[in-house]
Amino acid sequence: MAWNEPGNNNGNNGRDNDPWGNNNRGNKGGREQGPPDLDEVFNKLSQKLGGKFGKGGNGPSFAGGGAMGFGVIAVLAVAIWFFSGFYTIGEAERGVVLRLGQYDRVVNPGLNWRPRFIDEVTPVNIQAIRSLSASGIMLTKDENVVNVAMDVQYRIVDPYKYLYRVVNPDDSLHQATDSALRAVIGDSLMDSILTVGRQQIRQSTQQTLNQIIDDYDMGLLVVGVNFQSSRPPEQVKDAFDDAIAAREDEERFIREAEAYMNEILPQATGRAERVKREALGYSERIINEAFGQVAQFEKLLPEYQAAPEVTRNRMYLDTMEQVYTNSSKILIDSESSGNLLYLPIDKLAGQEGASQSRQTRSLSLQDEAGLQSQRNDPSSNTPPRSTNTRQGRN
Repeated sequence: MAWNEPGNNNGNNGRDNDPWGNNNRGNKGGREQGPPDLDEVFNKLSQKLGGKFGKGGNGPSFAGGGAMGFGVIAVLAVAIWFFSGFYTIGEAERGVVLRLGQYDRVVNPGLNWRPRFIDEVTPVNIQAIRSLSASGIMLTKDENVVNVAMDVQYRIVDPYKYLYRVVNPDDSLHQATDSALRAVIGDSLMDSILTVGRQQIRQSTQQTLNQIIDDYDMGLLVVGVNFQSSRPPEQVKDAFDDAIAAREDEERFIREAEAYMNEILPQATGRAERVKREALGYSERIINEAFGQVAQFEKLLPEYQAAPEVTRNRMYLDTMEQVYTNSSKILIDSESSGNLLYLPIDKLAGQEGASQSRQTRSLSLQDEAGLQSQRNDPSSNTPPRSTNTRQGRN
């Protein structure tokens, strides 16, 4: 029953409950109740404020006290309204300002002020990395079924577009991720999805998803796509596991063979290069020795033509000396008498004999060079040392 409906006594001795305090005044027995008198309401309010802020009494003092009270209240209200307009935007946030419900601007981090009840500010974190997951059973290009799960990481790059261009950007991104993933899986083969093509699928999904986001103008940016898992249906999982294990064994054997090749090939190349250089060195040494022998015989030719017998004996002795140096046999003159003490010097110092033979050959070459120079110089009266020694031995 309404408060002003006739007969609403409610235990008040037949009086109607008038919230304006006009119970049964000016009405006939409370039967006819009208709206409250606004002048009376304001007069009562003025009297109350005048009692608090005025000096008492009747007449204009009450009106002056009410005006002063209204002024103080107005000043306090304005002060509260002004100071309540300050707000702070965090370092990682941007504030989107709506003025009277219409987009106005984006404010930067720090202390800002807005006229309350006129501007509305919504802070948006643009540095936080958010993530969502997408998974499902999808059909591949070769008409196989695979269960794929993927995690997408994104962040907000435009707060205004994120808030007002799309009704629900997170849900829209989830649908776009599912669409992009199904499109990429539908263009890929089953073996590529389960083994070596995961990286390519991840990159293709991220590119397709960014393109969809740009078309929808969501104000988002995908920063990463993680391929969490991809597995075949349970009915054929064992067969796929065997195929994957065989493929992994194949790759492992290939890597081991490549490692062995990388280890052996440099060694073989080094040995081949060493043998090649040794052969070139041997060739040069033999050629140089041949040229040296030719030069030696060319020098001996004038000597032989001048003294054939002496030159022949010298060549014979040099040859026999070289032969006996490389032999371990002992030759004894039958005409000699007495005891002979034999020391196996060739066995005790085989290397010394070889070095001595080389020294002997070098001395022979030096003697030949000196003999040639003396013969070319008639003014020299000094006989060659090596020739006299050889002749005395003969």
